[in-house]
Amino acid sequence: MKQRHLINAFVAVVIACAGGIAAADQAGTVRALRNEPIDSLNRIGEVPHQETRRFVRNYRQQPPIIPHSIDQYQIDLSANQCLACHDWSVAGDRGAPTLSMTHYLDRDGTQLDAIAGTRWFCNQCHVPQVDAPALVNNTFEPSK
Repeated sequence: MKQRHLINAFVAVVIACAGGIAAADQAGTVRALRNEPIDSLNRIGEVPHQETRRFVRNYRQQPPIIPHSIDQYQIDLSANQCLACHDWSVAGDRGAPTLSMTHYLDRDGTQLDAIAGTRWFCNQCHVPQVDAPALVNNTFEPSK
């Protein structure tokens, strides 16, 4: 019985070593995604900065684009910093646009006093406006 366990352990070690050797052999063919050596300096292009002018919407029902930076905003399960200015109860005092009343409806259409949980993560639909180059070719044309 002990001999059988010893043989099984030996076979497992031999298989693991063979796999390691095969992986090491293939390591010489690994390439970076940018087709440059893995240890080369990673250069990135210029980062587009946020525009100060307001952008027009491109289609009906497009969520408004955020005209200010949200880099340091906390939006997680416990806090949503957007509501400090845009919640209906403070928007008038802060001079900020108030949220649409649809943000205060639950799934059944019941009116709530607080923002609905389905609308809690603002940056699921709203993004900061920036005039950045398209990531992929795009033939989209705005509606008339």
